Amino acid sequence: MTGRTAPEKTPAEATPRRGFHFNAGFLTNTRVRRILTLAGYDLKIGKPGSDDDVLVWGHSPYAPRGEKAAATTGAHLVRVEDAFLRSLHPGRSGDPPLGLTIDRRGAWFDSRQPSDLEHLLATHALDDTALLDRAREAVRRMQDAHLTKYSAVDPDIEPPAPGYVLVIDQTEGDASIRFGGANADTFREMLYWAQEDHLGSRIVIKTHPESQSGHRPGYFGPEDVSETITLEDRPLSPWRLMEGAMAVYTVSSQLGFEAILAGHKPVVFGQPFYAGWGLSDDRQPIPRRQRKLTRAQLVAGAMILYPHWYDPYRDELCELEDVLATLEAETRAWRADRRGYVAVGMRAWKRRHLQAFYGSQGQRLRFSEAPEAAAQPGKPVMVWAGRETEALRHACLSAAVPLSRVEDGFLRSRGLGADLVPPLSLVRDDLGIYYDPTRESRLERLIADAAGWPEARLARAEALIARLTALGLSKYNLGEVPALPDTGGREVVLVPSQVEDDASIRLGAGDVKTNLALLEAARSRHPNAFLVYKPHPDVEAGLRDGAVPEEALSRLADHVARGTDPAALLSQADRLVTITSLMGFEALLRGVSVTVLGTPFYAGWGLTEDLGPVPARRQAHPSLAALAHATLIAYPRYLDPVTGRPCPVEVAVERLASGEGLAGRPGLRALAKLQGWFAGQSWLWR
Repeated sequence: MTGRTAPEKTPAEATPRRGFHFNAGFLTNTRVRRILTLAGYDLKIGKPGSDDDVLVWGHSPYAPRGEKAAATTGAHLVRVEDAFLRSLHPGRSGDPPLGLTIDRRGAWFDSRQPSDLEHLLATHALDDTALLDRAREAVRRMQDAHLTKYSAVDPDIEPPAPGYVLVIDQTEGDASIRFGGANADTFREMLYWAQEDHLGSRIVIKTHPESQSGHRPGYFGPEDVSETITLEDRPLSPWRLMEGAMAVYTVSSQLGFEAILAGHKPVVFGQPFYAGWGLSDDRQPIPRRQRKLTRAQLVAGAMILYPHWYDPYRDELCELEDVLATLEAETRAWRADRRGYVAVGMRAWKRRHLQAFYGSQGQRLRFSEAPEAAAQPGKPVMVWAGRETEALRHACLSAAVPLSRVEDGFLRSRGLGADLVPPLSLVRDDLGIYYDPTRESRLERLIADAAGWPEARLARAEALIARLTALGLSKYNLGEVPALPDTGGREVVLVPSQVEDDASIRLGAGDVKTNLALLEAARSRHPNAFLVYKPHPDVEAGLRDGAVPEEALSRLADHVARGTDPAALLSQADRLVTITSLMGFEALLRGVSVTVLGTPFYAGWGLTEDLGPVPARRQAHPSLAALAHATLIAYPRYLDPVTGRPCPVEVAVERLASGEGLAGRPGLRALAKLQGWFAGQSWLWR
């Protein structure tokens, strides 16, 4: 998602067309109907006229009904199919598609006649630099996130030892086989030539996801296994599978297309859409396809220009980049959460939200307070970061179950944590936690990793920084726009207060540990500056410790910015002085110089003036975009308050800006107080 723009409308979309259908699926599949409606179709049942369209699903068993109606009435036949990045799971699981192909010439998998896709690949210039750069970046993102047509794959599964020949199976009777010049004998021929071309080599046959689930048989089975041939039916990443392959053989599977994206020149025995463009070894050439394409051109045509992509958060057609971001968020949640968790140290008012965040993959969280009991079920354990104990660490270590710490993310809400407004983002750290510099955190590794990325890979982070600053968003998004008094032309130094018993102070402060000491240090370092003191929202509301006496405020500060919006305040500052406040990170995003007295996560990377202790392990020198990518994209997870789905950061930013879905839940304050009262009544537990 970089600079979202509405996809260019095709003639069919510009003027709504009546689209008649004779397949119940167009009635019952809400997502398909919605995409077709957004694409400009007024869906109808009945007899079409000669100026109407008849929509059929590819070459499904019900397609002949529509074909006959179109032939009889003179209506135009349009074939609809899933796009090449569909969903987490196959459609049989109930997952709706994230895109459709709507083809007025044919079906992209039917080689008997040109489709819109073939026409596009044959005739479009495909020479726009920006378009091809988008295509290359899309492939990079697919590879990084291990995205494929059905993206419920596990990148942690180890593929076979490298050096094998990969043979790709498909489901029996698939339309791309029947209409791609192939049959069951073609698969036998493919396996024969894979062995003949690579005498004595190991052959790995990759089964189709629907064959693995038992829904549809493939062409190969246990009877084909031998000393040199193995079946691979685990849900491992195709990208990892391609890495270890010395050759790839396919009939018409989409994995053949992905093999091209991974750098292979697959041997193709059918006539799929990606054959005939000079990127594959075609055993059944298609004479009319004479053009030579690059990988980027093939991707640009097949994945950017051809499909109609859908954004489930905004309910609109979108670009490929939006779909990539959607699948990145969904696959990340599925891969991490599908085994479930035991959650420890989670206050009662948080549990419903944690369930929504981490229990959306069919595995409900099990909540526990006893460390020994938490580690018994063998599931990963999560603990609210501030409530981690040595007993819990020991129990998890003894039971050999992973332990991770959970905290609010950096784009939190439109209200205070102490006001029990559920957060839009959470972080889960398997190494430490971002505010504790005494040990390495997962965020530190992500920052160091991103420091080595090229600029093109950081374009999304650059766009995110621009969006956040343009919208004036910060962690809490509270308060009024400040009106500073006349500064007399002096340098404006902003000093944000913190909650003094906050873990980031306890673990990350140096010699300065209180707001009063922070103010004194800032005044001492900048004696002639116009010093603006910003009370922390929780402290200002009287909910947490950290208030500075009025006498000290009047002596040290030129202005106290009470009840003001932090982001708007940053726009008027020349420098910020802090211990460990997140406002230091937000200041960096806005180009404000930052002096740090403690050791927050953003210190020690060459972007701040560091007066506090810096861990020796922080040796990388990331750009601001690299820091932002690690902190706001790679480290946290986001939950859309409107759809209840895992979502990309860009959706979270839009919800923060609009406030949609961000109201707190009634009753949480009472629940939290009641829980606190019970926790204090030790006599109840004797």
